[in-house]
Formats: sequence, C-alpha cells, structure tokens
Amino acid sequence: MLETTHHSFHRFVKSFSFAFRGLKMAFKKGEVNIKIHVIIAIAAIIISYLLSISLLEWIVIIACIGVVITAELFNTAIEKFVDIVSPEWNPKAGIVKDIAAGAVLVLSCMAALIGILIFLPKIIALFR
Repeated sequence: MLETTHHSFHRFVKSFSFAFRGLKMAFKKGEVNIKIHVIIAIAAIIISYLLSISLLEWIVIIACIGVVITAELFNTAIEKFVDIVSPEWNPKAGIVKDIAAGAVLVLSCMAALIGILIFLPKIIALFR
C-alpha cells in the first residue's frame, strides 16, 4: 500500500515537471502571442496594484488573466497538433487553427472589456 501511494505521488510530482516543460516550450518556441498576453497580464497586475482595486476586482482580473493565457496555451497546442496531423497546407487544417485562434480572440476581447469596466472609472476618478 505504501509503495503504491509513493508511486502515485511520484507520478503526480512528475506531471508537474511535464506541465512546466510545456510552459517553457510555449515561451521558447517563438510563440509571440503568449508573450504578448503575459506582458499585458503584467501591465494589468501593475495597474490593479496602483489603482488599489478591491478583492473582488482582483479575483476577476486574475481569472481573466488565467483564462486568456490558458486559451492561448490550448491554441498553441492545437496548432502544433494540426501541424503534425497535416504537415502540408490543408484548408480544413487552416479552419481548425482559425477557430482556435478565434476562441482566444473572443476571450481576449472579453477580458479587455472587463479591464476597461474595472479600470476606467478609477482612472477617471483620479482626474476629478
């Protein structure tokens, strides 16, 4: 029983190393979009701090950051997978990639709108 528990825990810990390797690969392999999302996320965190947003607003900002970056990671994974399955140009493969990118666009626009709704009133109040 102890050996099984130890083995399960070892597999669990090892899964984290695979996940971190995936993150590292997403950043290193020339994935510009994920880098842009991270820069925007850092800017949102700095602005949140400077504007002293509420705990609920922090939760919303962090959730938006997590959702957008996760969507970009899924999009990157889908693109890499499609490239393996269809190495030559294929219009259907292009559609799959475009749909995945569209999902990221929708989430990014939603996050930007939420950011505007949270930050704009506070920024306007600073100038009053």
